[in-house]
Amino acid sequence: MPRTIDLTGEDLTLEDVWDVAFHGAEASLTDPARARMRAARALLESIHGEHTYGVNTGFGRFVSAHIPDELAEELQLRLLRSHACGVGDLYPDEVVRTAMLLRANALAKGYSGARVETVELLVACLNRGVLPVVPSQGSVGASGDLAPLAHLALPLVGEGEAWAEGERLDGAAALRRVGLEPIRLASKEGLSLVNGTQFMTAMAALGLVRARHLAGAADLACALSLEALQGSRTSFQPSIHRSRPLKGQQEAAANVWRLLEGSAIIESHRWCDKVQDAYSLRCAPQVHGACRDLLDYVESTVAVELNAATDNPLVLLEERQIVSNGNFHGQPLAFALDALAMAVAELASISERRVERLVNPSLSDGLPPFLVEEGGLNSGFMIPQYVAAALVSENKVLAHPASVDSIPTSAGQEDHVSMGNAAGLKALRVLDNAERTLAIELLAGTQAVEFLAPLRPGNGVCAVHDVVRSLSARLDEDRSLSGDIERVAAAIRSGEILAPVQEEIGALA
Repeated sequence: MPRTIDLTGEDLTLEDVWDVAFHGAEASLTDPARARMRAARALLESIHGEHTYGVNTGFGRFVSAHIPDELAEELQLRLLRSHACGVGDLYPDEVVRTAMLLRANALAKGYSGARVETVELLVACLNRGVLPVVPSQGSVGASGDLAPLAHLALPLVGEGEAWAEGERLDGAAALRRVGLEPIRLASKEGLSLVNGTQFMTAMAALGLVRARHLAGAADLACALSLEALQGSRTSFQPSIHRSRPLKGQQEAAANVWRLLEGSAIIESHRWCDKVQDAYSLRCAPQVHGACRDLLDYVESTVAVELNAATDNPLVLLEERQIVSNGNFHGQPLAFALDALAMAVAELASISERRVERLVNPSLSDGLPPFLVEEGGLNSGFMIPQYVAAALVSENKVLAHPASVDSIPTSAGQEDHVSMGNAAGLKALRVLDNAERTLAIELLAGTQAVEFLAPLRPGNGVCAVHDVVRSLSARLDEDRSLSGDIERVAAAIRSGEILAPVQEEIGALA
């Protein structure tokens, strides 16, 4: 049975997010969250006649337009309709599920003034598999993710489109399919549903978990390649990294050091005349570690944003105030997503250089050209290295930061925006490319180390070899490797490639 995550608005974790996105976990509002939401709603409804943004005013540049009480509900419905104008490819399902979870959790904090029944419907849609159809382009990440969140919210009022039981239906039909009914929005509720950073946060949270898996896989791949290239373990010894005690560097070095423990291959060439390895091997802890440190920064931002109030205006219960603010601005997430893309791109970049050393007979210390017998008749791993080069090159373009751009919107009222949604979409693409690049290195390293038999690699590297071989057979003669690359990339993405290795040698950093 899937586990249930209690929404309090205060303690949602990355593990919770991953479980909802990929493992079918469900969500439930807690009683304290309901109580706080009811109190915030009561405060909102107690204010009559005051000029309050989004309650009795227009939106954006229309902030000065007064809306009479009898049109309060119509105002909220028209807000959703007008803002739901996204375009382009749809967000991946896991991003939409995560955004639904995050929006419900943000509303559960009790800072938005949304009614309990509105949030309960959103949670019910998540739990029963009603997945709104949400185009991925159209948010500038300023007043949150307005266009995507409007598409997310429309099915709640029986409009827009959603997937239900495998069919793409109009919002009302999708709700009926799972036994739910649409809701009529009360004052401010439309604004509460669309003001927020939940799509940026969803991409950052899911991307961060994937990037952590990738960082672990990069250490596995490095250790495997170092064995195949008969490199030195010395560069990874702990005393070196204590002299420059950067957290990520120490973690990456410790991982590779342990993976190589017990290696007969390394022992066999301990006294060779090679003085130093290439940087892609010798400096791997410094590069992998810097990427890990950057991911720590990303996590510090994401951990806060998972449980943040990003609505405008905010209902401040203790102060008995409803206050306009800028918590919806996506700049913290835009920076974090760009940093994530940079870290991931660099892990792929150094990986591709190790692939080149594995396949190039001028650099591979006796391995057959392109890691295949009968070269010429067979091309072996020649073209996978091309693929890695293409992916890394694309990442160099995608790693250019979106967060340094801004185009004013709403007739200058919203005169600085974050472009965080663009940063998120780019980061997910960089992750896709990087996972496939690391998959190529793992495949090539696994093939290469077999040419050194009967010498065995370290215990951890043997486990890496075995898990790769469970996904891809040895390349004895040419065949398409596209499917092999995708299977290994999927195992990197999910973290499954790490599990058998950690069972063999214990948890890695």
